[in-house]
Amino acid sequence: QVQLVESGGGLVQPGGSLRLSCAASGNIFTINYMAWYRQAPGKQREMVAQISFGGSVNYADSVKGRFTISRDNAVNTAYLQMNSLNPEDTAVYYCNAGLAGWHDQYEYDYWGQGTQVTVSS
Repeated sequence: QVQLVESGGGLVQPGGSLRLSCAASGNIFTINYMAWYRQAPGKQREMVAQISFGGSVNYADSVKGRFTISRDNAVNTAYLQMNSLNPEDTAVYYCNAGLAGWHDQYEYDYWGQGTQVTVSS
């Protein structure tokens, strides 16, 4: 079994910062990519940022220059540093990872339960 556990969400004022963490645990041999998605009320889930095992990153246009994704492969954890937050960033943020467990022939996609980020004055 594999678990992705997010933490770090909360309420922040416009212009503020938050740092999200996603810790992967369980039967893990290797993690290919880790990513953050978000879903605002009434909207589709969208990719926010993605990072490969080697550190290549990709961002949604709406967060470029404000958000930074990173990962620590030694502890199977990804981070999302969010700066200059605005109300449009309010959403549930989900961690996503593509990984293979010991004895897995293929890579599988896993999701966390989500953490709420609310940007409001």
